[in-house]
Amino acid sequence: MTRGPGADAQGLRFDAAVVGEAFTSTLTVTETHLVLGAGLIGDFNPHHVNETYARGSRYGGRILHGMLTSAIMGASVGMRFQGTAIGYLEHHARFLAPVYPGDTLATTWKIVETHAKPKHGGGVVVLHAECRNQEGTVVATGEARILVGNDPTGRGSAG
Repeated sequence: MTRGPGADAQGLRFDAAVVGEAFTSTLTVTETHLVLGAGLIGDFNPHHVNETYARGSRYGGRILHGMLTSAIMGASVGMRFQGTAIGYLEHHARFLAPVYPGDTLATTWKIVETHAKPKHGGGVVVLHAECRNQEGTVVATGEARILVGNDPTGRGSAG
């Protein structure tokens, strides 16, 4: 089987995860995120899909689903531990401000704890996140736990 670009890339391994390390990813939310997201999760609340209704709401326009903001935040965890993740164990998000199509979100995750799990060949990495829009407003915070493998060669991280 042929793998696509980046499929062989290795992310951060448990034995190279350092408490205090942070990583950031950015994404501009588009109309497509909102519309396809509504269809994927089946949430057609007028705050998300009816511009006339949403303009008259407290938000002044359509907003992205919290579930999708959370997914955008979590995607950067998956990419940071690409190829080394064994399982994404927990993900919690708290929504503090609306996200609109056109907003650019920057999510910064920080490693706050590590817990070795030798029987699993790695350990659990605990992370905290802050997601800001282009104006610097914190739109969401989060916490995640991911089970990550060690470097089987003992040479440390490849990413």
